[in-house]
Amino acid sequence: MNKKGADFLTKKTLPSEVFIPEDWNEEQLMLKEMIHDFLKKEIHTLPEELDASKDLDYISGLLDKSAQLGLCGLAIEEKYGGTDLDFNTGLLFTEAMAPGFSFATTIGAHVSIGSLPIVYYGNDEQKKKYLPKIATAEYKAAYALTEPGAGSDANSGKTKATFSNDRKYYLLNGQKMWITNAGFAHIFIVFAKIEDDKDLSAFIVEKTFGGITLGDEEKKLGIKGSSTRQVFFNECPVPLENLLGKRQEGFKIALNILNSGRIKLAAGSIGGIKFALNKSITYSSERIQFDKSINKFSAIQHKIGEMVRLIFASESAIYRTGKNIDDKEKELENQNLPKNETKLKALREFAIECAILKVYSTEALSYGVDETLQIYGGMGYSTEAGVEMGYRDARITRIYEGTNEINRMLSFAELMKRAFKSKEINLQKAGRSIPKIVFKRSLPFQKLTTYKIIENFKMLFLILTSYTGKAFGMKLADEQEIVMDLADIMGEAYIAESVYLRIEKLKEKNVSQSEIELKESVLNLQLYVANQKIIQKANIIIDSLPNTKNRSLRFIVKRLTPQLAINPTETRRNIAKHMIENGEYTW
Repeated sequence: MNKKGADFLTKKTLPSEVFIPEDWNEEQLMLKEMIHDFLKKEIHTLPEELDASKDLDYISGLLDKSAQLGLCGLAIEEKYGGTDLDFNTGLLFTEAMAPGFSFATTIGAHVSIGSLPIVYYGNDEQKKKYLPKIATAEYKAAYALTEPGAGSDANSGKTKATFSNDRKYYLLNGQKMWITNAGFAHIFIVFAKIEDDKDLSAFIVEKTFGGITLGDEEKKLGIKGSSTRQVFFNECPVPLENLLGKRQEGFKIALNILNSGRIKLAAGSIGGIKFALNKSITYSSERIQFDKSINKFSAIQHKIGEMVRLIFASESAIYRTGKNIDDKEKELENQNLPKNETKLKALREFAIECAILKVYSTEALSYGVDETLQIYGGMGYSTEAGVEMGYRDARITRIYEGTNEINRMLSFAELMKRAFKSKEINLQKAGRSIPKIVFKRSLPFQKLTTYKIIENFKMLFLILTSYTGKAFGMKLADEQEIVMDLADIMGEAYIAESVYLRIEKLKEKNVSQSEIELKESVLNLQLYVANQKIIQKANIIIDSLPNTKNRSLRFIVKRLTPQLAINPTETRRNIAKHMIENGEYTW
């Protein structure tokens, strides 16, 4: 099975080809349980929210304790002191760590962006020197890319690296900001331009090199328990051998690390919304108004049911993609490519899906924490309940690892690049395969099967992409609102298909009929919501096109997205009642 990124648009995927959360083995579930036990003991028992401005030693100590459990070396090869878990299990780790609140950001920066550049791009000497100490948390890691004038446009950074007079060192000068773990980090992955280079290079910089000063802890809206500071470099001497990768390869390193970070952020978001959902279920069961618990009211059930839908849909797509990345890595290993190269190429292959998932899951989290606070009512606005912290912490997820606006545009731009520049995916052939019957006024009656609904989503995306491409040509990239709407339609198709494939694979497992029927109702609800969103997005796109035959396009939209015979209100209530009866998210 040679899967390629974005081929869900042009090829049919079999249920047997995907990984679903019900496939986790006992060892993987034990890892998840161990992490939850660790968080309950070390974080959930704390009397108040961690604050990096006064709790830095405790936060740093939590990394040490995590390392003792083997949690800081999950992505590091065994020969360098790690456990080298597969990528999908790494995503499960990220989901499980989410109820650690801001500590999830701390350990996430250490095991992901702070160390993966060395894992993927370091030479053997660099790996031997740094990775074992990162795995034990003797060295705590940070990632220094963002600057005051260089956020989304990361390659415009002003930090410079010049050669020392004896040409034994690079001398770093510049300023970085929003650097997670900066308050206690021993090493920084720093991006700077050497001399007058056009593109960034990457460096492994030890705090002990000197020439490094830190700003105060930032006063932030959320994730207050993670250390976030500015880092200043003043003639910081970096040995030549600490150049990471090749000269001017830093921007590519940053982008590839972000592919990993995006899907991990998606997994973390699902862990966060599961935690919020469970809090909502517990509180709504205990809160009595008008002589009954508020979870008996359908308005509350709507919120709970919607959270379940978002969780189920997101995790279906996240772990499908994670397994695809693992499978691609194995495929590349069979071609005798170096291990670090196989990891990078596998991640790059599914960059479109990673961007889709980052957007979808972080916005799912935003909905979940907002509605959890709403379920708590006035109590939710108080710090005593603890849910306002989740509301604040979640807001950053739509900003870092690339804003959701950037990720929407990136997913579409990458698709266009692969279709028309590198020719990795044949959208034109897929477009030509669209049945001509779609464009005809009268159609014979056809039973609209579940899979046909999803096929129609994809078909509509391809048609709209073609029309907008013809209307705007090379200037389509400047029509950012249209591009983002197209990206959302593509994303809805991918998420819906992932849920469908999960249900179909479940039917082959030893699962009760009642469980399948309930999960199938989540699929139906997902299709209903996706259909409504796609209709809205498609009509906005059509209204934004210049001088086109809008009536014919509207006909196509109506033909491909007919009203679905699903009662969303009853479906959502039934899903919510199941979770309320069980007291938590059980899937």
